[in-house]
Amino acid sequence: MIVEQIYTGCLAQGAYYIESNGEAVVIDPLRDIDNYVGKAATNKAKIKYVFETHFHADFVSGHMDLAKATGAEIIYGPTAVPGFAATVATDGQVFQVGELFFEVLHTPGHTMESCCYLMKDAAGKQLGLFSGDTLFIGDVGRPDLAQQAAHKTLEDLAGLLFDSLRNKIMPLDDNLVIYPAHGAGSACGKNMSKETTDTLGHQKASNYALRANMTREEFIQEVTNGLVAPPGYFPLNVALNKQGYEDIHAVLDRGTKALSANAFEAAADETEAIIIDTRSAAEFAKGFIPNSYNIGIDGSFAVWVGAIIKDVKQPLLIVAEEGRAAEVVTRLARVGFDHAIGYLKGGFEAWKQAKKDFDIAVSMDGNRLAEIYKQDPNIVLLDVRKKSEYDSEHIVGAINAPLDFVDETIASIDHQQTVYVHCAGGYRSMAFVSIMQSKGYHNLINCSTGFKGLKETGAFPVTEFVCQNTQL
Repeated sequence: MIVEQIYTGCLAQGAYYIESNGEAVVIDPLRDIDNYVGKAATNKAKIKYVFETHFHADFVSGHMDLAKATGAEIIYGPTAVPGFAATVATDGQVFQVGELFFEVLHTPGHTMESCCYLMKDAAGKQLGLFSGDTLFIGDVGRPDLAQQAAHKTLEDLAGLLFDSLRNKIMPLDDNLVIYPAHGAGSACGKNMSKETTDTLGHQKASNYALRANMTREEFIQEVTNGLVAPPGYFPLNVALNKQGYEDIHAVLDRGTKALSANAFEAAADETEAIIIDTRSAAEFAKGFIPNSYNIGIDGSFAVWVGAIIKDVKQPLLIVAEEGRAAEVVTRLARVGFDHAIGYLKGGFEAWKQAKKDFDIAVSMDGNRLAEIYKQDPNIVLLDVRKKSEYDSEHIVGAINAPLDFVDETIASIDHQQTVYVHCAGGYRSMAFVSIMQSKGYHNLINCSTGFKGLKETGAFPVTEFVCQNTQL
């Protein structure tokens, strides 16, 4: 038996490849399926099923391409209504894979069709639970993402989740392993652990939402506390997962089209594409194509693209480091951004060599900003971290303007005023500055070392630390 968690850090997402006696199942696969197909080919195994725990909101699943490539049968839980060939299982239905047996447990609450897959051996011993977004390590799935589709209130869905956990999951064997679909950093839950597996027994003892003496009302209150609006691309990803999407190879072919500087400029003019510069914040600051957004590939790239751009149909042009264009297009496609139309061949250096106009961004470290602050304590500081981070600890007088809601911030900034922008470490603040600069705001200065660097200078008064009650 092989049980492999394939964890993708930038999405905080866990897919699973399980194999037994020449047959395999893949659970909640990402869209780039070559990894799963390659494992099966190497082991001379046949992928028999693709199990989906629900219609995902934070990424586009690879169920359709994987089924097409392998002949596998796509399985969803009860009440799912997919717009393609798939089996909608009944509660308690069992699927055999080699010498393993997977029982479908319908667990509505995160979404109405949410289900878990209970893995047993031939003797009926419970081995593991692939819990999707119903149960995480340290948390449970947020119940607000499917409200509109389910025609239910937030409290209705939270109550259903309470029932699912108490009636379907908590009675299972304490020794079985929980294999969730996400870990810390995902927006599908609010307080997940950095651990990506655990036993059910330990979760009963440590997960706030599984307290044995918790009432239904207490559960609803605690699970719904600290939720903020989900990223704008979430419902668009749900629609793609329900109705279908373009073949990943066609998306890659289009997005990895190499464009000269002249062709790149023409494409930007003709299509109104957004230019995404995926280099580091430090490199971007030295020079970039006018109106580019800096969203670095070495970070939670796809998540921030979705939070900032929102419309998955938006045409995109890419500036990337040598050899990384395919990686960029793949990671965009994972969250449904299929309309990359090419990348700048030779990168930003090619743009400069073509003697094209470019902009720079003013950036400074915490020590330099501390010197300015000592001369003028009334400077405007903009903290673009999440509200929960800001509430936990911030510089006294700093204004919170989360990158997630940059569009809402634009109207409140004075064009003529110099504003110093920081996040935790410089990634989000440069993204914020680049977007604002593309809108005509040129008096924003990035703090490259972020809140940590500012705090370490000792020059800035900082609020008393309060432990975060949510990661959202």
